[in-house]
Amino acid sequence: MNAARRLGSHLALAGLAAALAICPCAHAAPPNVVVVIADDMGWGDVGVHGATDVPTPNLDAIAAEGVRFANGYVSGPQCSPARAGLLTGRYQERFGHEFNLGPHAAGFGLPLDETTLADRMKAAGYATGLVGKWHLGLAPQVHPLRRGFDEFFGFLAGTHPYLPGREPLLRGIESVAQTEHLTDAIAREAIAFVARHRARPFFLLVAFNAVHGPPEPDPALLARFGAIADPKRRAYVATLAGMDLAIGRLVAALRDARILDETLLVFLSDNGGWTMPGNSQNGASNAPFRGSKRTLLEGGIRVPFFVRWPARLPKGAVFAPPVIQLDLVPTVLAAAGIPAPPAARLDGVDLLAHLAAGGTKLSPPHEALYWRFGRQMAIRRGDWKLVRYDRAVEGGSGLSDARLYDLARDPGEWTDLAAEHPDVVRGLRDAWDRWNAANARARWRAAPH
Repeated sequence: MNAARRLGSHLALAGLAAALAICPCAHAAPPNVVVVIADDMGWGDVGVHGATDVPTPNLDAIAAEGVRFANGYVSGPQCSPARAGLLTGRYQERFGHEFNLGPHAAGFGLPLDETTLADRMKAAGYATGLVGKWHLGLAPQVHPLRRGFDEFFGFLAGTHPYLPGREPLLRGIESVAQTEHLTDAIAREAIAFVARHRARPFFLLVAFNAVHGPPEPDPALLARFGAIADPKRRAYVATLAGMDLAIGRLVAALRDARILDETLLVFLSDNGGWTMPGNSQNGASNAPFRGSKRTLLEGGIRVPFFVRWPARLPKGAVFAPPVIQLDLVPTVLAAAGIPAPPAARLDGVDLLAHLAAGGTKLSPPHEALYWRFGRQMAIRRGDWKLVRYDRAVEGGSGLSDARLYDLARDPGEWTDLAAEHPDVVRGLRDAWDRWNAANARARWRAAPH
């Protein structure tokens, strides 16, 4: 990182730390927490990241009113492992939840000896709810109602039809008819949860199916985007626009209940968009990054990631150092005043504590971030990234060699510098090997989607 970039990053951190330090929140009421997850959304498909063909005013507003993570990552390039990491605050490889749960893994799910964020929030007196996608197991013992959630409305599998009339949904353990577009149903149920629990602290996970392929937008929304020639992109954009409208309705409900500014609101995607050849390609854009869902290039793991909480966070800040969705568990617990026991062995970092250190703790939250996805591997330390990825993303087959990229100068990961910096490659590989030595073997084999 050059001197000007380093100075700018430190100034941004200092501004965030100062803004947080002046807030006397030690005796404030615990906040509500709402985490909104998009499914397979591309980095380049939101206005604040430069999207021009899809309107995302409500997502843009969350970013503008809070903190946008310029280097926000997820710990896996696929839906189920990333969600396992999000809910536990631990690299999912620690407990073998490395791949999606396909039909061959029907008896598996998030291991029962892992404690979820919902478990911890419920034990502290929070009302807890999940609306939308679970994808962490189909068996009764791993049902959301057994993993810390008081209420559940949605579906257990990895995907579900958007349009009504084909498959039922679940309310708790009971089947209920799907009577409207799935995005609208998720918004309706999330808003109803807020209305029921507005008088007490609550934790609500809102997990949209949008924009998982194949996108199925509301026909009225699809008609608005007739100028987009590619039918797959047109359907994707309309489906994403519908999700943005649904998020806008949820934010409005929080505002109408006069609890919006007392709510820690998080938005992120579970992984990057599927842009490489395959029957799950959804029309997303990960620009300016190369790579796709199911790869460890930036396009598969760097995601839109915003946090809004006026009580503790500045408005319109851009945080440059790398963060990861694993950080949500310790950050939410700290915001709620819930101690995280050392036995939890969290890999995430409390970002509030890191930023609220009075301007004295300006180093990045993580020394390094790590990934493993089958035979693919990656590590990011500073601006250096060492990665071995699936060459299907570039029309090839098999795995690439371990390639070294300087993300500050080459965010698209085009120029391999491994031959020029063998010492950097060696140091990164040794660090990754030490991290991986503490991981478990995958509990089931890779699923195709």
